[in-house]
Amino acid sequence: MTAADEHPFAQYIRIVGRGRHGSRAMTFDEARAAMRMIIAGACAPEQVGAFFMLIRVREETAEELAGFVAAAREAIAVPANAPAVRIDWPSYAGKRRHLPWFLLAALLLARNGFPVLMHGIARGGDGRIYAPDALTRLGLPVCRSLAEACEGIRSAGFAYVPLDAFAPQVARIIELRSLLGLRSPANSVARMLNPLDAPVQLVGIFHPNYRDIHQQAALRLGRTHLAVLRGEGGEAERNPDVPCLVQSARRETESSEEWPAMFGGGRHLKDTVLQVERLAAVWRGDALDEYGEAAVVGTAAIALKALGAASAIPEAERAAQRLWDERPKSLLQAA
Repeated sequence: MTAADEHPFAQYIRIVGRGRHGSRAMTFDEARAAMRMIIAGACAPEQVGAFFMLIRVREETAEELAGFVAAAREAIAVPANAPAVRIDWPSYAGKRRHLPWFLLAALLLARNGFPVLMHGIARGGDGRIYAPDALTRLGLPVCRSLAEACEGIRSAGFAYVPLDAFAPQVARIIELRSLLGLRSPANSVARMLNPLDAPVQLVGIFHPNYRDIHQQAALRLGRTHLAVLRGEGGEAERNPDVPCLVQSARRETESSEEWPAMFGGGRHLKDTVLQVERLAAVWRGDALDEYGEAAVVGTAAIALKALGAASAIPEAERAAQRLWDERPKSLLQAA
């Protein structure tokens, strides 16, 4: 193959793969152009795998992540007259040490006038509980499209939609993990998509350095407000046993704030068996779980502060506790 015959995507692989001294990070515009080609199916599978694994070695930059997100969002078909959503809540990690208490936090906020769109993925065979599986076992719907999610938000204030229902190209990139053995930048892209343009994004990550990357990418994209935290298991869920650093991004500004541990002393033991049905029992008040209830209240408090419903940590925690104490007893009750 001559230089004239070179595949047009090869230039982007060359940028990130020329070696220790010849490679560099892509600019926002380069990353957006590369992702546009990937989304359009204009690249060979070998190119996509090589491209993302080269970036994976050094980790994506905020500029690259922002460019990828901008391109991926262009391909999302948003329904006309979509309802206003207050919180975008990505859920991509799954839980294996504790139950997904963040689901109750999201439902609590939805029941109190803060509509939530949750989106994510589910993997089988890795021992984790993912949001769609838990919701199904709790008798709550998993939507099959963004249009269906919009109807769920109108009727109940909450909807979960899988990534492959609105961004199938990004979902396919994430699925490469089973072939390549490593996550790719698509995992970060999915968390940042915010398909219905909610003013607040609550993003959970596992590796601490991704707080900065998401925070800076949000600023580059001009997002109204993003709160990113190293959540329990990598989900957007506050672990009440330890301090929680929350990094926020508003238009042109950034901030960091450490939320203190909600308990003194040692950590709570993890559950020996994760019974999803226990979530409903705790919601109804039929069972008590000190750790779980604190995780719900603590997570909801972070969201309330991000929403501007509270100006300080103690105020946010008191407001979240009040919502929890006054919650409806039916998990299925509409907003």
